[in-house]
Amino acid sequence: MEAFLRELRRPEVTVLDARRIALVAAHPDDETVGLGAQLPRLAGLRIVHVTDGAPADMRDAREHGFASREDYAAARREELETAMAVAGIPPVRLVGLGVADQEASHVMTGLARRLADLFDAQGVALAITHPYEGGHPDHDAACFAVHAAARLLARQGRPAPAVLEMASYHAGPDGNLVTNRFLWRPDCPEVELPLDEQARILKRRLLACHHTQQAVLAQFHLGCERVRPAPAYDFLSPPHEGPPWYENFRWGGLDGAGWRALAAGAIGALELEAPPWR
Repeated sequence: MEAFLRELRRPEVTVLDARRIALVAAHPDDETVGLGAQLPRLAGLRIVHVTDGAPADMRDAREHGFASREDYAAARREELETAMAVAGIPPVRLVGLGVADQEASHVMTGLARRLADLFDAQGVALAITHPYEGGHPDHDAACFAVHAAARLLARQGRPAPAVLEMASYHAGPDGNLVTNRFLWRPDCPEVELPLDEQARILKRRLLACHHTQQAVLAQFHLGCERVRPAPAYDFLSPPHEGPPWYENFRWGGLDGAGWRALAAGAIGALELEAPPWR
């Protein structure tokens, strides 16, 4: 990971070997929010989307004029492929796990196993994903699944990927939304990747491809992208004081306590020891 981060910090390095890297995102567009300006540099990158971006309740689908959840999911896939074509990433390197938006927390056991199989089969040495910060339950589920998959592989004596995080969003100390920044942790040095004007133009192009998500994406700024080595999370404890951001919306019908109960169930089903996992 250290060598990759050294090269990533150097904007003059325009191509990095990413054939053994998997970016695991909760939704189509999260990869662009987190690392859109870096994507053209990551040659051979594989991107895994946990959900298809279409909630089961149909509210978002109807709002955007779709008659079925499946039609909305197909539109989001088309938006993703269009954006990734701009970044130079072909559809063959986009893996969708097909979970409905807002439902990933309910299938964390299966997600961890599927990711462990994928990481093992593809020789993934580095996984990039969301932090555990209570921004969206699907983000936290993706984070859990990546860490649990690595733990499963280590338990089996198989090579497990290191985990790197990309900044997304969370509730601030005042309860307001904080975007493009991590929750501060003293044990997690961050790498800031400032975006020059050319990088900002590229990221705007990528974001613009996600036509159905423009209202949401307007909340994210273009000044900087951030990554950091993932800490050892305790998924059975809240990510911060106060309610998680998603409690404002009850996405997936979840509050923080409900999410942690699902995480505890997944840990038991996977027969893993209690986190944090070192």
